[in-house]
Amino acid sequence: MTQAEQRRAAFTTVADGVHRISEAYVNFYLVESRDGLTLVDSGLPASWKTLDAALRGLGHSLDDIKALVLTHAHFDHLGLAHRLHTQFGVPVWVHSGDSFIARHPYRYRHEKSRFVFSLAHPGGLPVLARMAAAGALRVRGVDGVTLFPAEADEAGPRSLPVPGYPEVVFSPGHTAGHCGLYLRDRGVLFSGDALVTLDPYTGRTGPRIVAGAATMDSRQNLETLAQLAQTGASLVLPGHGEPWTGGIKEAVAAARRAAAA
Repeated sequence: MTQAEQRRAAFTTVADGVHRISEAYVNFYLVESRDGLTLVDSGLPASWKTLDAALRGLGHSLDDIKALVLTHAHFDHLGLAHRLHTQFGVPVWVHSGDSFIARHPYRYRHEKSRFVFSLAHPGGLPVLARMAAAGALRVRGVDGVTLFPAEADEAGPRSLPVPGYPEVVFSPGHTAGHCGLYLRDRGVLFSGDALVTLDPYTGRTGPRIVAGAATMDSRQNLETLAQLAQTGASLVLPGHGEPWTGGIKEAVAAARRAAAA
């Protein structure tokens, strides 16, 4: 498929069988496998048509999605989950630490007042406005989620039984149950919001953690970047911002230098 065709199909192929969908400064991803598709995160409600267009551009349909796996359950990653789960029977996988947020996407812990922080950091306002226009204020929660295996927290990465078999990399801090997802055979790490290349709350770019206006514990977030670094992934695909091709170790070092906002 040519680049022009990919633009019309609303996706970008970023690795073998891995496709990025980006809308309103939020990324989510399709993973192709012989046994179907896994969706990693699910953007905002306005992305439904974008997802459908991407699937058709890849020669698939919504029925080919066998699982939605969440890096975490904040509203901007949960946007399509309710509809996929209730209308298409797609199981929604999440860490137990984020199961409450999955049901109540606007009830989560964060260090700083979002309103006050936004006034002090106007660079993030255009990003947040785009997200709001894409439905950030009307995301529905999901009941009946499927939980990651509990042993993934302590025993190192464990593969999920979904297409692509991503390994769960427990990396709390942004939320209590945040997890990276690693495709070992492709060298690809989905870093969610534990490490981004665009902070929606400041508008700053480059590897960093998300500001305290949306992060539960910035110190823990910075500490647990070590778990992501241990994967040695060559390609990092964040929840916000452009893919990082310099490798996870370099990204983690840059994020630590940037510190918390």
